[in-house]
Amino acid sequence: MSVLVYTESENGKFKKNAFEVASYAAEVAKQIGSTATAVSFNANNNESLGVYGISKVINISDDKLKTFNAKAYANSIKQVAEKEGVKIIILSSSTDTKFLAPLLSGYLKAGYIPNVVAAPKSTSPLTVKRTTFSNKGFALSEINTEIKIIGVSNNAFGIIENKVDITVEDFNATISDDDFNVKSVEVDKVVGKATIADADIVVSGGRGLKGPENWGMIEDLADVLGAATACSKPVSDLGWRPHGEHVGQTGKPVASNLYIAIGISGAIQHLAGVSSSKVKVVINIDPEAPFFKAADYGIVGDAFEVVPQLIEKLKDFKAQNA
Repeated sequence: MSVLVYTESENGKFKKNAFEVASYAAEVAKQIGSTATAVSFNANNNESLGVYGISKVINISDDKLKTFNAKAYANSIKQVAEKEGVKIIILSSSTDTKFLAPLLSGYLKAGYIPNVVAAPKSTSPLTVKRTTFSNKGFALSEINTEIKIIGVSNNAFGIIENKVDITVEDFNATISDDDFNVKSVEVDKVVGKATIADADIVVSGGRGLKGPENWGMIEDLADVLGAATACSKPVSDLGWRPHGEHVGQTGKPVASNLYIAIGISGAIQHLAGVSSSKVKVVINIDPEAPFFKAADYGIVGDAFEVVPQLIEKLKDFKAQNA
């Protein structure tokens, strides 16, 4: 009985979270004395998963599935799970996968626990640690259904190399028009930048920047750090930045290793969406800004003075340590 993991890809290339959930699946397989099998969609580099403990990849190549569709993907994964006779399925906690997971859970009558942050405490019964109350606490949860689905929080388990021999098998899923009742009519992609979902570092700006014309320093700081850029909800609502960069409870969740908030006061909805980040830094001219209470490090100062100095210091540091 193998463990099955859904490894996300885009344009044939695996996303960063694919390697993290592969590492997690390999650990779970080790705990139950089994092997880890991955299911991928139109991926070109399936063999790379063997570096992270995956011994078998079932690749579904279908032009209809080049763009993510939750229902069609869930139905396809269901068919693979039934074919392989798996009892444990591992998913990421991406926006797409959180849309897919409830459908897959319903198809398989499986228990599903999202936001898991560590390897299982026990495999009988399967007990995992997950975040609760908008990441303000933790809970130990058991899954008692025959088939179990675990959603792993981004950057919680890490990417662990554990090279094994790997085989790749093609699979033709049976999908129908009913699987495409909801279709993507337009895909707006960020080109040439690190994405919020995959970035280890996120630099985010708020209304304290006073206007879109001042966003250059956010991008400059992100370039120096190799970071993704993001913004608060008011900024995207005002049209200063695209809605795809809006992070927080009502936008994209952030679980980066470093989150830098510039000119963001720290509304509760924003803090809830970024609280999974390991280290949070805030730069704000208002010493009473709520974000300071949640941050690990804070600078009280004018962003238009602090950020350019920070960029120069980082450039000097990189030049001296190149």
